[in-house]
Amino acid sequence: MAKLNTNFGWSKTSAPKLSKEELNARIQQKAKEIWEKRGRVQNQDLEIWLEAERLVKGGRA
Repeated sequence: MAKLNTNFGWSKTSAPKLSKEELNARIQQKAKEIWEKRGRVQNQDLEIWLEAERLVKGGRA
């Protein structure tokens, strides 16, 4: 019996891979958006960067 393909082409492996430079640029842009949305807060650089990184790598940015 043939195996049924149930991923319908939506697998994560079908997404194009980003270079380190492209990934970094997207994270940087998202971090800037978050920083501006929060009112350009100071001393939260790391927290904002990590949030942006999580969003970009999770495909939600």
